[in-house]
Amino acid sequence: MQAIISKLSDLVGQAVTLKGWAYNFRSSGKIFFLQLRDGSGFVQVVYSAAEISEEQWESLNTLTIESSVEVTGVVKAEPRAPSGFELTGTGFGMIQRTEEEYPIGKKEHGPEFLFDNRDLALRTKTTWAVLRIRDRVFYSIEQFFHEEGFVRFDTPILQPTSCEDTTQLFTVDYYGDPMYLSQSGQLYSEAGIMTFGKVYDFGPVFRAEKSKTRHHLSELWMMDAEMAFHDQAMNMDVQERMVKRIVKDVLDHCAQELKILERDTTVLQRLVDEPFVHLTHAEAKRILKEEGLVTGEGTQDDTYWQDDMSTEEEIALGNKYKLPVFIENYPAEIKSFYMKRFTDEQGIVRARCADLIAPEEGREIIGGSQREESYEELKKEIIDRNYPLAEYEWYLNTRKFGSVPHSGFGIGLERTVRWISGVHHIRETIAFPRMLNRMKP
Repeated sequence: MQAIISKLSDLVGQAVTLKGWAYNFRSSGKIFFLQLRDGSGFVQVVYSAAEISEEQWESLNTLTIESSVEVTGVVKAEPRAPSGFELTGTGFGMIQRTEEEYPIGKKEHGPEFLFDNRDLALRTKTTWAVLRIRDRVFYSIEQFFHEEGFVRFDTPILQPTSCEDTTQLFTVDYYGDPMYLSQSGQLYSEAGIMTFGKVYDFGPVFRAEKSKTRHHLSELWMMDAEMAFHDQAMNMDVQERMVKRIVKDVLDHCAQELKILERDTTVLQRLVDEPFVHLTHAEAKRILKEEGLVTGEGTQDDTYWQDDMSTEEEIALGNKYKLPVFIENYPAEIKSFYMKRFTDEQGIVRARCADLIAPEEGREIIGGSQREESYEELKKEIIDRNYPLAEYEWYLNTRKFGSVPHSGFGIGLERTVRWISGVHHIRETIAFPRMLNRMKP
């Protein structure tokens, strides 16, 4: 019976055939232990020289790391094995024997070497586990939105206008005219809600930010959602339900992957069961300062209360609450032009927005806001910021004809996967990372 490793739990006592790669092996006299991987999982196959033909035994003993093979055997429950199962081998065939020494062998390699050889490093257990979690997060998000009545609304990667800071755009030549690689599909999705009510898009976006931190990529995947007739409170409710769904799905379906990564799932399980924390920007700044969670010259400046949240501050809040934290109502001047504004009791103009900060140094994984629905207010903000008004006329049309209160948010796939998986650097969460100092392979 042809089978895959991930389904062996249903086949105990049965003879099966597996096709895959020799992840590792060792020999002990007349016993041979083969560590096999097939893409769905890992399993040990135990061979005895007395149980297979002499020709197969000789072939088995010429095996090299990452050779492709076909094995047959009987599935056996084995509690001591990482997968809980192993095969008693009854047959072996070589598909392709690797003749050269495998570059990523048993010895330790530094991260630069591994990313220079990323095409091969993808085969390691840890990378396999991280990218399987990535796949589950992607699938969970898609499932969530379809169950919530959203329509997938794909937006262009080549865009003539900027959704965010124009200094972080990649410019490309488009038949002689300048175009930009998308930072976000949000503005186009806002047009989409006037047709479908609730839409989302999910695709690659690009940030020409000259940063080398472990939190930044130049090419990443972003999900943007927009919802007609939703205020900011409703917007945050959708976000919380989505994150809980993502984490629960990973806990339910990626136990083996989390175990490989030695991930402590205590905090993940807690956030599934408990409500998220809500703080205004002013409250967060006050707590950080009064409790001494952040230090430095900046905390003494008058501008401290109007500043964006720093990396240190986001991490401190995550460590304090050990739950995702919504930081609401940032000063409008440090937020995007499309956010709805209000004036608080201190006379500060603020945006009806929130960033969702993940615990365990996850930092910001979601940014969202209620959008300004007034044509005149939005037009004024574009002009005040010296943006080219003509380039935004199409976007302003969404406010001319049947404008409604609406909200939306974006979640970064790689930042979310980095947090859930517990890996140190965001480059580990995408198959072939593109960063300031890496464009190959």
